[in-house]
Amino acid sequence: MSVAVGYGSSREARAALQAAIHEAALRATTLEIMGPDTAEQSSEADRHMEAAIEAAAALGVKANLRPNEGLDPGDIMIDASYEEDVELIVIGVRRRSPVGKLFLGSTAQRVILEAGCPVTAVKADVGPAT
Repeated sequence: MSVAVGYGSSREARAALQAAIHEAALRATTLEIMGPDTAEQSSEADRHMEAAIEAAAALGVKANLRPNEGLDPGDIMIDASYEEDVELIVIGVRRRSPVGKLFLGSTAQRVILEAGCPVTAVKADVGPAT
């Protein structure tokens, strides 16, 4: 079995990656990291991926990187959720206004509603609303 998470450079995606590493350690399973997206490939993304794989290894978790070949991140996560060995999807979510929720599409919402396995939604640390 495995835990799957999408790579991204946002605070929310980094929080999801850290949560997925810890969840994989708790479940004594492997971690499948989806991405990075072609648009996010850079030396900085490579450093983040190496650090994440090292953090996972430090907790005894084997992390596998699945390159994103230009596909929609939501589709990748939904497809992964139907794979026999994926037992959990971890996604990052962000605060949105009521109007933003009404008019804008949300990859996280789509994954939550369409996934074939449980989904854990993780928020990045934020301060109090002002």
